[in-house]
Amino acid sequence: MNDADELARAFEAHRAHLRSVAYRMLGSMSDADDAVQEAWLRLSRTETSAVESLGAWLTTVVGRVCLDMLRSRRSRREEPVGARMPEPIVSRDDGSDPEHEALLADSVGLALLVVLEQLSPAERLAFVLHDMFAIPFEDIAGIVGRSPAAARQLASRGRRRVQGIPPPDADIGRQRRVVDAFLAAARGGDFDALVALLHPDVVMRIDRGAARPGAPDTLHGAVAVFEQARTFAHLAGLARPALINGAAGFVVAREGGPPLAVAGFTVANGRIVEIDLLADPARLRGLDLTALEG
Repeated sequence: MNDADELARAFEAHRAHLRSVAYRMLGSMSDADDAVQEAWLRLSRTETSAVESLGAWLTTVVGRVCLDMLRSRRSRREEPVGARMPEPIVSRDDGSDPEHEALLADSVGLALLVVLEQLSPAERLAFVLHDMFAIPFEDIAGIVGRSPAAARQLASRGRRRVQGIPPPDADIGRQRRVVDAFLAAARGGDFDALVALLHPDVVMRIDRGAARPGAPDTLHGAVAVFEQARTFAHLAGLARPALINGAAGFVVAREGGPPLAVAGFTVANGRIVEIDLLADPARLRGLDLTALEG
């Protein structure tokens, strides 16, 4: 496969898969696109005649690139590991966004990404590549520079962390009814109605960015979340329904203005168990919200 046009076509056939791998590894679409572009540059400089499976080769390359990016991110990070909220994928509430649906086909909610952010780079790579994309441990071992047995242990540690995430309700309509009821209760300051929607051990994470240095605010329990929701009540009327990583959520924005916040919800058994609120102006400006236009 030496023809440049043919090579480019072959790469494009794998781009969506590679973006999915990189997004799960990095929790950022912009970083994921950078990783995929680096994979293309490496492919264009490689003699591919000996490559038996281009898809497997590219997945391995993207894994190596992402591992390097995660290690670099961690080495220059001053705040505690896990303080960075993942970048949400925002799409229309009617499910009419096939590109985002393909990216999230294996379900990667914000709750999962938050846990993945807390893993070491090697644990994250081993778990994502093996458990999400069925890459053999023998191949993963070559990326992390360890034995297959050690790679298996890395994935196992990641798996134990992930197993604590409550499975969300599969019915998006049911999720939407709960989220809409949450907004109505927050808008009206209805304590009883709002608390009835919240799991007693609900967790709310708020990423305010540089305005509040350090880790995002993390609130635990229905009462604490209610008190926080009251401070956002004046913005509830500006909330626009959206899918946030494939789950019911909303985007807060004034007419014609930039987004003020993006809220993702994890709804399980009809109650809200997690809320992730991105309110960092710098990161909000970098989000791709084109899916909401029109």
